[in-house]
Amino acid sequence: MPLPNCLSLEPEQRIIKQLFEAIMFEQLVEIDVGFENGRNTFTWIMAEKHYHVRGHIGAFGRYRLDISTLTIDGQPLLISQSWEDIVRDLPALEQVKLSIIEEFKQTSNLCRWNQDNIPARDSRRQASFIELEAQLDEGHPYHPSFKARTGFNFLDHQCYGPEAGESFCLHWIAIKRTHFRSHLPEDHDCFWSSELDQDHWQTLSFILSQQQGNWQEYALLPVHPWQWRQLHKEDFLSLLDQKIIIDLGELGDQYVASQSVRTLLNVTNQAKANIKLPLNMVNTSSKRTLAGYSVCLAPEISTWLETIVSQDPELSGLDILAEYAGGIYVPLGKTVECDPLSDQLAVIFRESLENKLSPEQTAVPFNALMMVEQDGQPFIDHWIEKYGLVPWLSQLIEVAVIPIWHLLVKYGVGTEPHGQNMVLVHRNGWPEKIIIRDFHESVEYHSEFLSTEFPAPDLALLEPTLAKAPLDIFYAMSSVELLRELVMDTLFIYNLVEVSHLIEWHYGGTERQFWQLVENKLEQYSAAHPELADRIAQLDYQSTSIATESLLARKFQAKKQECHHIVANALSCAFK
Repeated sequence: MPLPNCLSLEPEQRIIKQLFEAIMFEQLVEIDVGFENGRNTFTWIMAEKHYHVRGHIGAFGRYRLDISTLTIDGQPLLISQSWEDIVRDLPALEQVKLSIIEEFKQTSNLCRWNQDNIPARDSRRQASFIELEAQLDEGHPYHPSFKARTGFNFLDHQCYGPEAGESFCLHWIAIKRTHFRSHLPEDHDCFWSSELDQDHWQTLSFILSQQQGNWQEYALLPVHPWQWRQLHKEDFLSLLDQKIIIDLGELGDQYVASQSVRTLLNVTNQAKANIKLPLNMVNTSSKRTLAGYSVCLAPEISTWLETIVSQDPELSGLDILAEYAGGIYVPLGKTVECDPLSDQLAVIFRESLENKLSPEQTAVPFNALMMVEQDGQPFIDHWIEKYGLVPWLSQLIEVAVIPIWHLLVKYGVGTEPHGQNMVLVHRNGWPEKIIIRDFHESVEYHSEFLSTEFPAPDLALLEPTLAKAPLDIFYAMSSVELLRELVMDTLFIYNLVEVSHLIEWHYGGTERQFWQLVENKLEQYSAAHPELADRIAQLDYQSTSIATESLLARKFQAKKQECHHIVANALSCAFK
């Protein structure tokens, strides 16, 4: 299904459209803005060639281009045949360009594979949450490598990609406890006998005993079946030979991949945990292993968040999918960052959404709200028709923005609520609450801005890697500004801005009107909380310009550290 303004685009056209929108937004080229026939025009130079395209600039300085108007040196072109030449013109390192070409090929090929192999759906509006996790196949609305999965072939897409919706069972191994670290809510055997079907637990125990092992010496770990095949290299085979790891085979409940690919949803029993497993593949330019330091910290972070949310009535409209258990391979006498296998052999257990809903409630991944169906109408169109555009948007903003904002303002906790990390709970289309997920790497705080009522757990006590780490590497940030950036980036600039763009594109409103609704809600929040005025002032969220993360610039420059650029703030008076 398409995103707005992408209804008739071929994969290569959408790739180049998002590429140019990103490099212009991140100020990687110098843009000459003009006006022609009632529309903005944008001209820039790359590799001594003059690029020209029409479009407009939306909220927070996000560019929206009509890629069909693209010319190079005054000549129109067929992007499907010329896109590699365009990439070679980019202001990036040569090895980066080669990597980008490969990612774009993967993106184009997977888009076409999906078109050829996944049955077209007239509408996803009646799909269940698990079905939507597969059917929301548009990919990242900003990143041009929106379907790049380096390491997957077409058979892997068929078997393990979310789009195909194929189910599979997990591979199981036993790891010597001397080489394993875990954070479980109860004793190992009790935990697994309750997590697994009793027959499956007994079968795994029997297989282990047949290989002269027992649960006093070994701990259980699930492995993604794709990952299991990738691990059969010399170092890993040595662990099998030494019986540090024992292969128990594939069995158990059936799972399907979520949008993130590495998080798996149980379809045998939907009330059971989501399982997050590392994959030695790159998805949308990010390695999909699990950061070793975060695995056993995940339950501590979730418990901290649960405590805050459960004790504040103002957060009754916010819920979390707690990451309540984790386990990871850690060689004897080493720390998680010292062995490359640690990131590749791990698991995080996350609560199932099924346990969070009343019988009258329905949940959708938040990024569904920015999508368009085959009938040419937005996914949300029936809801807006039923309740009215402004009332529905006002309720959406109240439900989606204010709890996240309250968590930041009152408690000093920044989360990463981008489209895939948020779930909208509604009753017949009327927004009721928001659920957020995925915390083990994406919760941040600034110690001087933290509430004394709920101090952060001593994470360094549990994970020695954090003890000597500088600020801004893990969870502790060096400034309030970085917390503001995290929340405004993920909630506003790369999430809700896609909804405001859809509203302007389809319903005739303007993005200014949408963001005025957001600003009104934030001002109402401020008026209701005079005791938080100083903390709100520290966030300085209404400044004329704000820093935002540069997702593509970092890639172009092959940097490990984050890159940032300055954009116009849609919540500033200057935007109105």
